[in-house]
Amino acid sequence: MPRDFVSAAEAARALGISLDTLRRWDRAGKIRVERDAANRRLVPTSEIARLRGPDGGDRITARNHFRGVVRSVEVDGLLARVEIDVTEPARVVAIVTREAVEELGLKPGDGAAGVVKATSVMVER
Repeated sequence: MPRDFVSAAEAARALGISLDTLRRWDRAGKIRVERDAANRRLVPTSEIARLRGPDGGDRITARNHFRGVVRSVEVDGLLARVEIDVTEPARVVAIVTREAVEELGLKPGDGAAGVVKATSVMVER
């Protein structure tokens, strides 16, 4: 039996946004929420479906998307090692194909993002 409401934290995860963003959306009237007896936000599952859109919102979320600057690109045969300094206190290192590096035109100093998916890191520009 599907639930009609979820907690604000569950709704934020389902939408790929932070809890703070969900709170701002509530204050701005961008999302409909109700309050329980303890004054906690409850989000109707119909609101999550509305905001995710007809395709179900299948997209990359903020939790696995790190913007930064390419520190180095090392090409060796068919593979290339791309090192990205992210703006958070972390560094993302990806092993990608040479073709991907050439297609993206990556070089040190360029803006790029490391997209973390399971145990792999993809690079986008």
